[in-house]
Amino acid sequence: MLADSAAVEEWPVWLEVNGEPVVTWMCTPELLEERAGGWLHGEGYIESMDDLVRLRPCAPDLGFWADVKPERVALVKGENRKRVLASGCGAVTTLLADPHAAPPVPTRGEPPPPDALRARFKELFARGLRYNETGGIHAAALTDGEGLLFHAEDIGRHNAVDKVIGAAVIARTPIAGRGLLVTGRISAELAFKAARAGVAYVATPSVPSTLALTIAQRSGMILVGRAVSGTPHVHRPTPRPEG
Repeated sequence: MLADSAAVEEWPVWLEVNGEPVVTWMCTPELLEERAGGWLHGEGYIESMDDLVRLRPCAPDLGFWADVKPERVALVKGENRKRVLASGCGAVTTLLADPHAAPPVPTRGEPPPPDALRARFKELFARGLRYNETGGIHAAALTDGEGLLFHAEDIGRHNAVDKVIGAAVIARTPIAGRGLLVTGRISAELAFKAARAGVAYVATPSVPSTLALTIAQRSGMILVGRAVSGTPHVHRPTPRPEG
């Protein structure tokens, strides 16, 4: 590996929603429209492309102006948000919704058997062109269990997740009930994005955090840790009593 190729691109990319600055990401500068769409979806600004009136890129630098339905902005502002220093984000702050705000939904499906799940991760790793070049980047993918539907790489775990969710939203491909594969640990902000999207499970070669497990429990989502090992750790929500 050449020294000049063993580096991961990292650039600031800003987003304004209805004329108001809302976030600046530090991310790998590719699939940026998908990154914006996925973030808007994960934060609740849009449920589908029908809520996104217009998304305009800024020509001079890396940024977007998004116009969304005003009622969606009102919903986001009405949620109980806290500014936190998220795990894995260094000095970058992010908005994380209260875990109690995760939408309560029934379990949407089971992950595939361990052999099939390892096969999907093998496919994920094989697509990692930037990882093979640099050895220092994360990846995420949406899967139907038989193959990968959308794939993205980024310097940030949550950025990669936003990119694949955004790609599905833009393509108007159903997300609910799919699986989400990630290469890093399942943190709280990542689990919340997945819960809002309605995925059935999130799987990783690493492990989930305790708060991610809480979010998964409240939203009916399955988390799979050590997914490429011989004995994956499957964390299923505890059934809730009726009534």
